[in-house]
This record gives sequence, structure tokens and C-alpha cells, in this order.
Amino acid sequence: MEVGWPSWTAVFLRLTVSFLLPGRGDTFTINCSGFDQYGVDPAAFQAVFDRKAFRPVINNSMPTQVNISFTLSAILEVDAQLQLLTSFLWMDLMWDNAFISWNPQECVGINRLTISAENLWLPDIFIVESMDVDQTPSGLTAYVSSRGQIKYDKPMRVTSICNLDIFYFPFDQQNCTLTFSPFLYTVDSMLLGMDKEVWEITDTSRDVIKTQGEWELLGINKATPKMSVGSNLYDQIMFYVAIRRRPILYVINLLVPSGFLVAIDALSFYLPASLPSWSGNRAPFKITLLLGYNVFLLMMNDLLPASGTPLISVYFALCLSLMVLSLLETVFITYLLHLATTQPPPMPGWLHSLLPRRTAEFPGCPAPTEVQGDHEARKQRLVELWVEFSHAMDTLLFRLYLLFMASSVITVVVLWNT
Repeated sequence: MEVGWPSWTAVFLRLTVSFLLPGRGDTFTINCSGFDQYGVDPAAFQAVFDRKAFRPVINNSMPTQVNISFTLSAILEVDAQLQLLTSFLWMDLMWDNAFISWNPQECVGINRLTISAENLWLPDIFIVESMDVDQTPSGLTAYVSSRGQIKYDKPMRVTSICNLDIFYFPFDQQNCTLTFSPFLYTVDSMLLGMDKEVWEITDTSRDVIKTQGEWELLGINKATPKMSVGSNLYDQIMFYVAIRRRPILYVINLLVPSGFLVAIDALSFYLPASLPSWSGNRAPFKITLLLGYNVFLLMMNDLLPASGTPLISVYFALCLSLMVLSLLETVFITYLLHLATTQPPPMPGWLHSLLPRRTAEFPGCPAPTEVQGDHEARKQRLVELWVEFSHAMDTLLFRLYLLFMASSVITVVVLWNT
């Protein structure tokens, strides 16, 4: 009897402690008396609800493992001027609550319940790049299993910082980051994990995004760096979201009309440079075309990014410069033709030697003793030579114009493809 007394004393003390100290043994097993086929009595979970302010662990030195996944359901807006990405996503969180446990066999076969999220402890996960107040709707519920596993789905409209590079607009791709991290809990209290693989998140997001908006999802990757703030170390998961702009709108409204106008400007070189009729002159046509291109740029200005210098702006400036150069060329050729038909100066010998069709006779300055008929003939020949030189210069400048235009367009296209 003396030997057995200490054993009975130990059992008695253990039972006493288990009743007096909550959080030990089977104290957190929920009583199934509140379960029936009509539902669950909220009083059965009242002890859990009273502890929602505390991290649900029995041993406070053990960190809570929170598994994260999300579904990107919409890309709402990409603001290049403010460098912001606005998206809508469903954030899925999963963790274990050690305060919840029941036996489904004793509780009318119920192994999962939905409980109002405001009655449970929720991890303070936030998106580091977010620049807006959390607009999560109230009254959300969470799934609770009989083993205490919590699954909480949270819809969010996220406006986040994104380093946007619009140089290749409208054929640009952007890489934005969404970093999930706890706000208060360090790695000693909370660790983050993945509820799904990254390829599952990517495939689900592509299936959910049904809208054919301006942006399409290319892929999602992840990294798991730690964030150090002073002496504190926080766990975090960083997702890299790659999106691409659908360029068809800008190709149809910007690039195609601009290309047509430049092509028409190039074809206008086949118009005569100077005619007696003002309506048939090349210069007025080019001036009208240049004016129309400026009006086009003003009307399409709203489609261009409000900040930065995209490559398409360089392309438009290049097209405008080509039109201005062609107009200057026309003015120069018109001046030569006007000079040749009114008061042609003597043509230097070296310039005469450059003409494609040279004649043996070279009209120099007429002598004062020449008869009137010879003087008029030599003057007429001089006019013909200057007109021939003007047409030769027109052809040469037109070919240089085409060469410069082709090389410039090819350079821009190569830059866009890279």
C-alpha cells in the first residue's frame, strides 16, 4: 500500500491540473452535445471564440504554419504614370487551430463546418506592395475541419506598386511582384508555405480570367526571401506576375494609319515638283499631308502613355521628321526649277560633268558679240541643263529618303522584337 500511494497521488494531481489549466490534454476537444442533424449550437465553440485574440497554439514557442495561395481573377488597370497595377484576386489561407478538435463519429458524422471569420483568429497576412486600404467585404466565413484545419478565402481588390517599363509600348511585357508577408509575427511565431504549386496557381488564374481586356497573363513565379527589419526577421513569399499587353488596338489605331500616311508621302514624290497650276504642285499636297498627320497625332494622344518615352513616340517623331524632310526636298527642287526657268545661272563644269546625260556642247557664259539667235539657243540649252539637274537631284534625294525611311523602320521593328 505504501508503494502504490505515490502512483495514485500522481494520477490525482494530473487530473486536477488537466481540469484547472486549459489548453492541456483533451480540454480543447469540442463537446458533441451541441451537434445534431439540424446544425451546431454556437455555445459548443464559445471557448474557441473567446480565444480568438490569441495565436491558436498549445505551445507558444511553436510557430504557426500558414499556407498561402491565390487566384488572379482580373487585371483591372495598369497606370503607367503612377506606376500602379490594379488587380482582383482571391487569397487562400490555410492553417491549424489547436483550440478546435472534435470526433466526427460522435458528432453525427460532421467533419467540416463553416464559421464566421470574425469569430476566429486570422493571420495578419498583407501584400507589401499594396498602396490601398484593404477593401475585403465583411461577413466572410471560413471552413473548419474536425482536426482544427482552417481554410479562409479572402477576395481582394489590390492596387500595388509595379515598376513599369513602357519603352516597348504597345508590345510591352510587365513583371509585377505581389509579396505576402505577416505584419507583426516574426519567423519565431509564423512561417509561410504554399498551399498549391505555382503552376496550379497559374493555370487556375488563366482559366478564371475570361475577359479579353488589354492585358493577358503570361505566367507566375515565386521566391521565398526573408525580410529583415531591424533585429526582426519576417517570413514572406514573393510572386512574380508576368503580364503582356494585347497590342491589336494600338496597331489598328496608331501604327497602321501612321504607316499609310508615310507611304502616301513617299508616293507623292511621283507627282510633278512644279506645274503652272497650283493644284497640281507637289508641295501643297505634302503640306496638307503634314497637317493631317499632326491632327492624327493630336487625336491619338490619349492612347499613348502619359509618362516616359516609349519607342512608339520615337517612331511617330521619325515619321513626322520624314514628312518634314520630304517637304524641304520639294521646296528645294521647286526653287531649282523656278530658278532654271526664270534666270538660269551659268553651270560650272564639274556640275555639268555629273549629269547623267552629258552633251558635247557645254554652254558657258555667252559672249557680248554673239548674235541674238545664238544667245537664245544657248540660254534655252542652259535651262534644259538646269532642269535636268533638278530632276537628277530629285531622284537622288528620293532614293536617299527611301533608304533612310527603310533603315529607320527596320531599326524600330527590330527593337520592338527584342
